[in-house]
Amino acid sequence: MRLTERPAWLRTLVRFSIPGAFLLGALPAAHASDVTLGIIGPHEYDLPVDFKPFNVLVQYGDGNAAGSYYNGSGQRTAGQGSHTWSGLTKYVHFRSFDALPGVGFAFEIIQGESFTLANGKNYGGLGPTIVGPAAWFKPNAHSTFGFQTFMQTPVGTRDATSPNYWSNISSFIFDYEWTHFSFDGDVGTVVGSTKHIRGQNSYFPGVVFYSNLRWSWKATKLLEPFFALDWQNVTGTYNNTHRAYVKDSSSREVALGVGMMFNIAKNFSFTTRYTHSVEGRNTPESNAYYIKLVYLW
Repeated sequence: MRLTERPAWLRTLVRFSIPGAFLLGALPAAHASDVTLGIIGPHEYDLPVDFKPFNVLVQYGDGNAAGSYYNGSGQRTAGQGSHTWSGLTKYVHFRSFDALPGVGFAFEIIQGESFTLANGKNYGGLGPTIVGPAAWFKPNAHSTFGFQTFMQTPVGTRDATSPNYWSNISSFIFDYEWTHFSFDGDVGTVVGSTKHIRGQNSYFPGVVFYSNLRWSWKATKLLEPFFALDWQNVTGTYNNTHRAYVKDSSSREVALGVGMMFNIAKNFSFTTRYTHSVEGRNTPESNAYYIKLVYLW
């Protein structure tokens, strides 16, 4: 069957997957340079309702060559950067219920992987595990609106990949489809528990506010170029032991990107993107590339 002959609901399914996040929660200064949920692509929330259960396997990957850093005044300065590579391997189960017509549900489990090269040192390993549900409905045939919430565990395989505190990642999700264009995205927050490590000060991590927006052009049945905007603001980290906020621990970043989505087969798609920071404060710059592989069965 040709791509153009696929049922509309199946074309939708292969395009999306509910995203997770990998938050290293660096303390006390710079936060991870990647905006929360910056991994998403176009049609991420183009979701169906009233469907038979199905499964999705997704592999996200991104690399960031952060050669510069935004200081507390928002000035871009050379050095203090790092090279990071990270991935998210995700399994998602989707289903709907006859008792709740017009509503879709998903539950997913996500495993993060990361590697960092900075200041002559390199380290990597598995990060924390992320689990949680999502639910959505369609206000009309062309739009989707929903909510997702995930819990992130406090430990990875190494100290350097362990936040050492629990966190919740929640966001509202939305999508609108036109004949030749689409617009979707999310707006949400990340809230962490108190960070306790024996023999060290106790910290309350800053609250993260974020949004990810994607505009795409359905140029052909195979190719779909898109534009990305990612924004994140992180409040200051509070040192519970000293009862004061950590200096230069609040951060902000705005990043713009362009990419291409390839609808290769009825159950497989590939998305790639390049993104760069345009404004920031107390954060490494984003000079990043992303890939996303989706397999549906």
